[in-house]
Amino acid sequence: MADTTFGPKGWTPERIGDLYGKTYLITGANSGVGFQAARTLLKRNAKVVMLNRSAEKSRAAIDELKQEFGPTAEIDFVRMDLANLDSVRDAAAKVLKTVPQIDALVCNAAIAQVPARKMTVDGFESQLGTNHYGHFLLSGLLFDRVAKSNGRVVVVASLGYNMGLRTIKFDDMNWDEDYTPNDAYSQSKLAQMMFAYELQDRLEAAGRTEVKVFVCHPGASATSLISTNGNRVTRMIWWLMTKTPVVQTAEQGSYPELMCATEGDLTEQRALYGPTGTREYVGPVGKGTLHAHAYDKAAMTRLWTVSEEAVGFRWRLQ
Repeated sequence: MADTTFGPKGWTPERIGDLYGKTYLITGANSGVGFQAARTLLKRNAKVVMLNRSAEKSRAAIDELKQEFGPTAEIDFVRMDLANLDSVRDAAAKVLKTVPQIDALVCNAAIAQVPARKMTVDGFESQLGTNHYGHFLLSGLLFDRVAKSNGRVVVVASLGYNMGLRTIKFDDMNWDEDYTPNDAYSQSKLAQMMFAYELQDRLEAAGRTEVKVFVCHPGASATSLISTNGNRVTRMIWWLMTKTPVVQTAEQGSYPELMCATEGDLTEQRALYGPTGTREYVGPVGKGTLHAHAYDKAAMTRLWTVSEEAVGFRWRLQ
């Protein structure tokens, strides 16, 4: 049953007021859904800082946005490679020196359906290392700055969390055996969600009400995520899907993360926000279906401990 909280058309950016004086950090914002989210925030007079791997693509994105919104548009970038924990630490240090306020940290960047198993420089399976560990560390390093602004952490997940093993493969998280692109991707997105829901629990236990944590997904959106990562068959299937009504535009795909970053009336945190139409791939944006394996408490707690050890960072919320 569709969520009608925001009316039959669901949540749209028309609900966003003037964001002058607010600052939003978005990972992976030089293309796709992240770029469209940055566009909308700039349109509402916010300051946007992109954290991207490619300096060249970031400069091109900034040039495009300044052509649209004028040379005074407050858009900047910090180079960061989520697959390299030293790069994440360096980027976080630069942000803490140059960005005094973070109203929302949007963990948007991702890689998907990597055809053959690859490892990050830190020794993690690439999808888990990029999508989960990189964001886990970044969020921890920037958390106090987010808290100072009574801000939000927005984790951009995927319906893929429900399309694999539906658990964390703790005995072989790097897929030394039986690697498949889909199962590894599914685990990485499930890990992101478990991180967010465990963070919610830990904040509640610590009496920390100044930070809200939301989880969303973009549905099926026409971006380069699959076309730049998947194998030939996966790319062909995705290209065919983009020609059908079950795939929406990147701009529409940005609505859930924009809602989670800005909507004042969004109160329920133990939820998954995104399209509520056909198979929750497309349609009006609201609260979708959240399956219980995404917040299995034993797995969340264990994953948190494993993640702290993996990235060499211990969260302090008390």
